[in-house]
Amino acid sequence: MRDSDRRRLSDVRQVLLPLHRTLLEWERTAYERIHGRTTPGELLEAIVTAPQFAWIRPVSELIVRIDELIDADETDASADVAAVLADAQALVTPDEAGTPYARRYHAALQEVPDVVFAHRRVTAVLREERPRDTVH
Repeated sequence: MRDSDRRRLSDVRQVLLPLHRTLLEWERTAYERIHGRTTPGELLEAIVTAPQFAWIRPVSELIVRIDELIDADETDASADVAAVLADAQALVTPDEAGTPYARRYHAALQEVPDVVFAHRRVTAVLREERPRDTVH
């Protein structure tokens, strides 16, 4: 993988993490309104198993995919990098009439200022064009 691709993926990962954390916190608050306060262990179990958190899993899975791609020894991963960037773009495209994820993401953008700020950082990084590494 080219160094520029690795840096790009790392940059996207770095802005996805706060977005992910903010979405989890927002959903945790809604979850605790229904189920009462949770311990960190109970919350982790709910994040993994409760249907209420299922919509956030694509973000979690994308972060894992980025980590795996960054750590991979593949020399030509440009197709994988492009796919991950396209998936990241799709995840930050709210749509109140779209998929369950897109609808819930849209609601989060309407209700949580921190989601708006995190969203802006992700979209800004995704818009950045990186020069390709040159081979000398």
